[in-house]
Amino acid sequence: MQLDQRGTEQQVWAKTALLETGWADHVRLTLASDGTIAALETGVNCDAGADGAGDCQRVDILLPAPANAHSHAFQRAMAGLSEARGSQGGSDSFWTWRQLMYRFLDRLRPEQVEAIAAYVQMEMAEAGYAANVEFHYLHHQADGQPYDQLAEMAARIAAATQTSGLGLTLLPVHYEFGGCDGRPLQGGQRRFGNDFERFARLHQNAAALVAKLPTDCRTGVAPHSLRAVRPSDLARAKVLAGDNPLHMHLAEQRAEVEEVQAAMGQRPVEWVLDNMTLDERTCFIHCTQMQPHETSGLARSGAIAGLCPLTESSLGDGIFDGVRWLSEGGRLAVGSDSNIRISLSEELRTLDYSQRLRDRTRAALATRARSTGRQLLQAACEGGANAAGRNAGVLAVGKLADMLALDGAAVDLAGLKGDTLIDSFVFAGDDRLVRDLWSAGRHLVTQGRHRQREAITAAYRKAAIELRDAI
Repeated sequence: MQLDQRGTEQQVWAKTALLETGWADHVRLTLASDGTIAALETGVNCDAGADGAGDCQRVDILLPAPANAHSHAFQRAMAGLSEARGSQGGSDSFWTWRQLMYRFLDRLRPEQVEAIAAYVQMEMAEAGYAANVEFHYLHHQADGQPYDQLAEMAARIAAATQTSGLGLTLLPVHYEFGGCDGRPLQGGQRRFGNDFERFARLHQNAAALVAKLPTDCRTGVAPHSLRAVRPSDLARAKVLAGDNPLHMHLAEQRAEVEEVQAAMGQRPVEWVLDNMTLDERTCFIHCTQMQPHETSGLARSGAIAGLCPLTESSLGDGIFDGVRWLSEGGRLAVGSDSNIRISLSEELRTLDYSQRLRDRTRAALATRARSTGRQLLQAACEGGANAAGRNAGVLAVGKLADMLALDGAAVDLAGLKGDTLIDSFVFAGDDRLVRDLWSAGRHLVTQGRHRQREAITAAYRKAAIELRDAI
């Protein structure tokens, strides 16, 4: 599949759909060739419309599809390889897991990264995500030397996007130091490293590559963390991002919080609240180590919380305070991060269950107007659109046609309507309920399968076997 914006006008008809205005039945959407929703009608039949344009495809349950707000694609090939106890004694943690990741990095070649990224994007589409926000820090060769083409690895992510058809927000990562003390990068980290001047050139090259993709794709900026960049470079990164997103890891681990506090005199969230200009184009990833005043302050700043509940569970990061965050008007997005498991329904379920376990309660994230599942999905769609810099998040005229359709014949959805459809998808079902997926109007998934599944899977299988044999 070659990703492009050409094509004839499409029509999609749903028995029921969650629109910007709420639930509606017998909905017909006309999708323009630029990937946006050109027209939307309710209470109508499935036919070609008054002008006779386009074929009308029937679906049962139509929902907005979110962006996957945080991904390190290459880590997908590590899934399942880090579940044994380490050899150093004591308990395992994020920091011991990271050592395996660095060994893995030593062996990754550009063509393998492309194959892995295409497979990740395919799995995202089949799980119900319409776009991939790739937090891309794998830049250089294993010894830290740049490739002849400085943005070689970014080119591979762009090539994977051409194959998968998924929307892309590429976030080249600025990563300069191994800690707040400015120590140089070592081992696997060397593949990440740039001073700001070389990073700006790399970003420019990556942006030129993404500009050749459809107009729903874009390039943002990602200072890796307060540990890995000069504080003075954060303002320069904001200028480089312009109107596009800026993402940064923040307050994921206790050791990180302690290091930043010792070096900068404040906890990470306190520091960014006092020293950065924050808005809806700013997305902080994880934020699992926040105190109540930090949660409230960051929520009110307008910044997005980029949550990765499955990875945060896998790495033992901690629990994001979603109840306080939403009560303060905070916005959130979800992502698959390490890609140990790519599942939209499970990310949302894990986020909610973590709140229940911590507070010994139920349905804590629901409101009087929205059930838990609907609250989670709509928050992820709307916040994910901000985090991706994407004109999406709701089904409405003028918005990108980022849409997923659930299988109304599935037993878990039988006899249900309204919010309970989403609740059953999130809590009783799984991603096998995703029947169709559109990314900016590109119909990528039908009958639950990506249209290029066989070819993408074959290339990934070859790369994964090579890497696992080497480790």
